[in-house]
Amino acid sequence: MTVVAAALIDTEGRVLLQQRAAHRAMAGLWEFPGGKVERGELPETALARELKEELGIDTDAARLAPATFASADVAGRHMILLLYICREWHGEPKPLDASGLQWVRPREMSVLPMPPADKPLIALLDALI
Repeated sequence: MTVVAAALIDTEGRVLLQQRAAHRAMAGLWEFPGGKVERGELPETALARELKEELGIDTDAARLAPATFASADVAGRHMILLLYICREWHGEPKPLDASGLQWVRPREMSVLPMPPADKPLIALLDALI
């Protein structure tokens, strides 16, 4: 299973995290917004679609810069998480499919409860910002 996620970075160097909704697996955990890549879909196209569905924002796939990836076992399935950096989008992010949103600096993420695949990405993200 391939999953894409975005580190949306604001002008202050903060990253947007969303809290998983109560009806979802890993409810309450803070994560980078994104989702599954559908069959035949390019990862960048999938991420632009997911950002629209989850946050109500628009971004061009060309504005998504590949950053890093993580590999994890999720409920008995192997998952590859592709993380992209995005600094330009249109619209104000809203929690359309999450319990909440917060802007945090990468160093502040280490104390937040996050999915196992997201945690290893924090140090690299901090170095990139």
